[in-house]
Amino acid sequence: MATWFLHPLRVRYQETDQMGVVYHANYLNWFEIGRTEWVRQAGIAYKEVEARGLLLPVTDVEASFKQPALYDDWITVCTRVAEMTSIRVRFESRIVSGDMSASHGIRYEGEDPPGLLLVQGGTSHVWVNKEWKPVRFAREAPDLYQRMMGLIGSKPS
Repeated sequence: MATWFLHPLRVRYQETDQMGVVYHANYLNWFEIGRTEWVRQAGIAYKEVEARGLLLPVTDVEASFKQPALYDDWITVCTRVAEMTSIRVRFESRIVSGDMSASHGIRYEGEDPPGLLLVQGGTSHVWVNKEWKPVRFAREAPDLYQRMMGLIGSKPS
């Protein structure tokens, strides 16, 4: 069973176009907020990862738009890890209407998070050092790797 991490946000005026509809690129920002908050749930500040000389650039992104979010709506950014190895990680993201954390808390166990689906997608990443050379996260920061793997319920490999 999947564990989704829920993070509510209110749509701000500057995130919308003249029609009051969220501009599409803002969903990618929300995906990033979800990833950052997911890492925080593992007990890791992303700045700690960077301080160790590790970076996690996006190598692929996808988004499928189902319904628009509108100015002043509450939305929830739902994030889970779909796949993680020592070199790569792939996050799944869902943006749903409403503040789902109010009724479900910060975690939700289930295949699909609650709420009306607005956008679904995800991002793929590769671990690199400051010279942008791929590295094995488990070797470079085994304690952080174990915490992240523990959050997704996997044994480190």
